[in-house]
Amino acid sequence: MNNDESSYSTFAYWSLAGTIGFSVLVYVMEGSLDARQKRSYQITEFPKELKTTVANIDAQKKNETTITDENDDDDDNKTTKKNDDSKGDKKNSIDKDKPLLEQLQAKFKKSQEYGLDKINFGMISGTYETFESVAILLLGIMPFLWDQSRQLGGTYLGINSDEEIKISLIFLLLQTLLGMVIGLPFELYKTFRIEKVHGFNKQTYGLFFSDKVKGLILQCVIGGPFVALLLKIIKMGGDNFYIYMWAFMFCFSVFMMTIVPVVIMPIFNTYEPLKDGDLKTSIYKLAGRLDYPLKKLFVMDGSKRSSHSNAFMFGFGSNKRIVLFDTLFEQVKDSEIIAILGHELGHWKLGHTLTNFAVTQIYFGVAFYFFSKCYSSSDLYAAFGFDDTNSQVPTIIALMLFFQTLWAPVDKILSFVLTVFSRHCEFAADKFSVDLDMSQDLQSGLCKIHLENLGAMCPDNLYSMYHYSHPPLVERLSAMMALDDAIAMKKKKKN
Repeated sequence: MNNDESSYSTFAYWSLAGTIGFSVLVYVMEGSLDARQKRSYQITEFPKELKTTVANIDAQKKNETTITDENDDDDDNKTTKKNDDSKGDKKNSIDKDKPLLEQLQAKFKKSQEYGLDKINFGMISGTYETFESVAILLLGIMPFLWDQSRQLGGTYLGINSDEEIKISLIFLLLQTLLGMVIGLPFELYKTFRIEKVHGFNKQTYGLFFSDKVKGLILQCVIGGPFVALLLKIIKMGGDNFYIYMWAFMFCFSVFMMTIVPVVIMPIFNTYEPLKDGDLKTSIYKLAGRLDYPLKKLFVMDGSKRSSHSNAFMFGFGSNKRIVLFDTLFEQVKDSEIIAILGHELGHWKLGHTLTNFAVTQIYFGVAFYFFSKCYSSSDLYAAFGFDDTNSQVPTIIALMLFFQTLWAPVDKILSFVLTVFSRHCEFAADKFSVDLDMSQDLQSGLCKIHLENLGAMCPDNLYSMYHYSHPPLVERLSAMMALDDAIAMKKKKKN
């Protein structure tokens, strides 16, 4: 063996060993965090800090209600309406007027059981995914699938072995189908066992599988041309192809942000305009107050699949839209919906949406630049079974191996940094809502959503710091209460 072959073998060995070692290291680290969170879910005593915080919210609400009742001169018609509304509320799983602490304590055990089921499932599925990724590397599954793609393309579609882009599309289809089949038992168990047992899943098997088919068709219709164009750009871009890759990714991102809410999401859910009434008037009033160019308000039938709730905004320029899950109306009052939207609009007003988009584009640009430096490194690809020196490694393989090997540690670090930044943005958006004088409604609204979603009430600090893009409930409530106290002190000094 000559020196070149020796260095080649050494590089190949360390590339493979390093990738497997990093996968195992991440598995061990995240597994230890999962174990910490599992111990948190086994706690049987309601967390004292959350108890104190929510008790303060209930006390403030009680004081507001007492003041309102003392000054209330409603006639018999209004009283009758109030009674009717109360009866309607009792049908919901959340009593909108009942003390929050009492309800949280009543659901604490169920929340812990739900979290424990999820963390146990996550630990099992995470172990399997790590084992699978290592097995794929050691057994040479990727080179095997590439060879099968060439044979299928040549035998059934008349594709020549040098038509790399067409073979790449077959390769991706095989990978997608294989991944879908392997992941199906895990998805079925999570959806129809864990989510159903804890009262969240509303899907039928028919709806579940129809979603799968629709998703696969969309991947072929949109993902196929996208990959083909991306590979073409790399092939034709010369030494600076990463610049053209970045420009293409930027345009594609804008395109997807435009069509996903308008074209793709309606394929899976029904969107209806929010009916005229006080809530709609209040939302438009809030949007006008913040100069948010709201054009349309929709209600989405999220209850078709799950009882989890959400709200989101989308749109470019002066064509903004807001979508509310139908489940939200069963869980919170109108004033709390307004406060939650005040928080969401805070993200827009504070520039978080544009910042996240800019960070994503910078990430792509940097990643593509470093990929361009590794693109011609045949030794790297040889370590993973693509050691044919007579032909260049397929571009799609080069991309996948780069992001799975050299870029994987960078991606993990950046992911954590973005999680920290996201938590900062959540606190800032909460403050924005507080400044709009919506603190009390936002606090109670968050408690009710957390209650209905059986969110973790005593998460492990390290686990939440690593995984949670939103701060734990008690941290958000405490921060808003501190802001309330500061505002009250300023008012007191002025008087």
